[in-house]
Amino acid sequence: MTPATERLETIIVGAGQAGLSVGHHLAKRDRPFLILDANGRVGDNWRRHWDSLRLYSPACLDELPGMPFPAPAWSFPTKDETADYLDEYATHFELPIRSRTPVRAISKNGRGYIVACGDRRLEAENVVVATGTFGRPHTPECAAELDPGIRQLHSSEYKNPDSLRDGPVLVVGAAHSGADVAMDLARDRETVLCGRDTGQVPFDIESRAGRAAWRVLSFLARRVLTTRTPIGRKMRSEIRSHGGPLLRYKRTDLAAAGVERVTARVVGARDGLPLLGDGRALEVANVIWCTGFKQDFSWIELPVVGEDGWPHEERGVVPTAAGLYFTGLAFQYSFSSMLLLGAGRDAEHVAKHIIARHRG
Repeated sequence: MTPATERLETIIVGAGQAGLSVGHHLAKRDRPFLILDANGRVGDNWRRHWDSLRLYSPACLDELPGMPFPAPAWSFPTKDETADYLDEYATHFELPIRSRTPVRAISKNGRGYIVACGDRRLEAENVVVATGTFGRPHTPECAAELDPGIRQLHSSEYKNPDSLRDGPVLVVGAAHSGADVAMDLARDRETVLCGRDTGQVPFDIESRAGRAAWRVLSFLARRVLTTRTPIGRKMRSEIRSHGGPLLRYKRTDLAAAGVERVTARVVGARDGLPLLGDGRALEVANVIWCTGFKQDFSWIELPVVGEDGWPHEERGVVPTAAGLYFTGLAFQYSFSSMLLLGAGRDAEHVAKHIIARHRG
């Protein structure tokens, strides 16, 4: 049976901060659109993170266009508060969202696009891919060589210490996510954090003194570190391919909590145990892989993705595929692009391009 076809002007794939922001800007200009999301509820991507996660930026820097974050300006919202804010945002602006609708493929259809999802076939003149920076969870090949008795989780699956077996834990990947997870675990178990030193910000992000630093950092993230500046272009590939510096917890915090910090990397397995580059095989009961994500746009059946896995786009506009857009990518235009801080500006640029296209 041929799937039913529905025709729309614009389809936005993803109801995270990027997709909601594009929807907001299109709605302000009375352009019709539909947001598709695989989750059952707006904000579920945030709700799935580990329980103790809080944003690394204060609430005053976390608002989407048209709606402040409902929290004290210099507080650091939890992941559930962030999820609820996105849900409230969608409700407040009455954005049209079709939940539980995973998109299987995007392909070309004459001047427009076919969006395949479930038993329906949607056609649109414009498609905005707003699935964000996080693609497929990445773990090294040696993970398959570890003893099956070792409990292994990617950071995207980790919730709290109760998720693990009793016994020591190895956290692999020492950027800010790895440090957060290690601190969460070190309260009641032996914890080793391994991976290269990614540096650390030189101030307490939650201190009063840190407020002045945040004003400077937000300016740098939005205005200086962009694809228009030499330093921004230089840093873009580095930021996209490596973990960021320690933010909330620093080296001294890890040491005080009893986390064993080693810079050797996991290079393989020996007798079913994770083997470090310094020759040690660690006898652990659990491994948490804080090893990031790999972009996966294989479901877009168009030649718009480079060998590095990143789309060929200019501020979200794909020059070789009129009507196809991306938003929410890491360093799409600036360092702030993947943050709530930068979602609105990138979304507005994409929305304006769509509107201009239809005016023409």
